[in-house]
Amino acid sequence: MSETTSPVTAASGTNVSGTTASGTARSVVAGAAFPRGRRARIALRTVQVLLALFYAVASALPKLIAHPTAVESFDRIGWGSAGMYTIGALELAGAVALLVPVLQSVAAVALSALMVGAFIVQMTVFDGQNAATPLILMVPLALIAWARRSSNADLLRLVRGRG
Repeated sequence: MSETTSPVTAASGTNVSGTTASGTARSVVAGAAFPRGRRARIALRTVQVLLALFYAVASALPKLIAHPTAVESFDRIGWGSAGMYTIGALELAGAVALLVPVLQSVAAVALSALMVGAFIVQMTVFDGQNAATPLILMVPLALIAWARRSSNADLLRLVRGRG
C-alpha cells in the first residue's frame, strides 16, 4: 500500500477498516463511527434536556414572573419575594448549566442541593405535602452528576487557567 492509501490506525491498534495490525477482524464499536455507549449517552443527554426544561419552565418561570401560587408559597415559608426570585434565578441558572458540557456535573450537584432544601421545606412548612417531588428529582440529578463527573476536571482546568 502506498502512503496515501494506508489505513489509519487508532490508538487501540485497530484501523478504520476494522482489522488489527495482525490482520484479524475486530469490531470498530469503540471507534469514532460507533462510539461505545452511544445509546446511554443519548439517553443521559435526553434526561438532562428534560430536567433543564422542567427547571426552567415549570419551576423557575413561575417564581421569576411572580405567579400567585409561587408568591403564596414563599409568603407562607416567610421568605417573601426576595427568596422567591433568588430560588427562581438559581433554578434557571442550574437549568442552563445542565446543558453546558463543562458545567453539567456541578449543575446537577447544585440542583440536588436545592432539592435537599426543598425537601426540608416541604417537610417542615408544608407538612410533607409534595415532599416526594424533590427526592424523585434528585435521582436523575445524582445520575447526571456521577456520569458526567469527568467534566469536573475540565472545569477545574478552566478555572485555574490551564484550559
